[in-house]
Amino acid sequence: MKALLIAHGQPSSPEPAQAALGELACLVAGHLPGWDIRYATLALPGALAQAVDPTPGLVYPMFMAGGWFTRTEVPRRMGLEGAQDWHHLSPFGLDEAVQDLAVTVAQEAATALGRAPADTPVLVAAHGSGRSRAPAEVAETMANRLRAAGFTRAQAYFIEEAPFIAEARDFGPGSLCLPFFAAEGGHVTDDLPEALALAGFQGLCLPPLGLDPRVPALIAATLKRSAGIA
Repeated sequence: MKALLIAHGQPSSPEPAQAALGELACLVAGHLPGWDIRYATLALPGALAQAVDPTPGLVYPMFMAGGWFTRTEVPRRMGLEGAQDWHHLSPFGLDEAVQDLAVTVAQEAATALGRAPADTPVLVAAHGSGRSRAPAEVAETMANRLRAAGFTRAQAYFIEEAPFIAEARDFGPGSLCLPFFAAEGGHVTDDLPEALALAGFQGLCLPPLGLDPRVPALIAATLKRSAGIA
């Protein structure tokens, strides 16, 4: 079996994002002996052409939502490379196991702070979009899941649409920021800290969800299920 991990990447600096995705692909491959795990970011010229061929495989989109990129642009770009018959899976952020992991990460962080979930406000930080509701809907679903798990105050805020992270208020000491991102790009390293500072956020900002060490095994399990392997 073969599979492709595909991400948007960072157009302003494509090589680091491509390298980070390659590291993830290696970790996923470690859970799938005998599989051919490939990777490509759309932002790095030529990366997709090198990663695919006409023989079908599985496509795992390292995106947080299902929008224009995953439904239209990724299949289009793959078709241009003669890989139109590959099977496209749901994006990373819509994977039930990934959303379960986000709840676990928040619970573990609250415990480490010596706090109960009910006493731990959570700011779900996400990208958002000015063109599509899909990214916001996924983050809001994540906030709903956190509230269902006992986090009385869990709210989604965004970098590119309202409610903006910079306008979040009353997240004092003992609160958490859960970056609902698949990788550590400029939004996480630059935009998010700046927005949290403007908001007066006083809590603990966790690493982006996609960097959790349990993620490669979760992706591998999804690929195996999609291939019909127990």
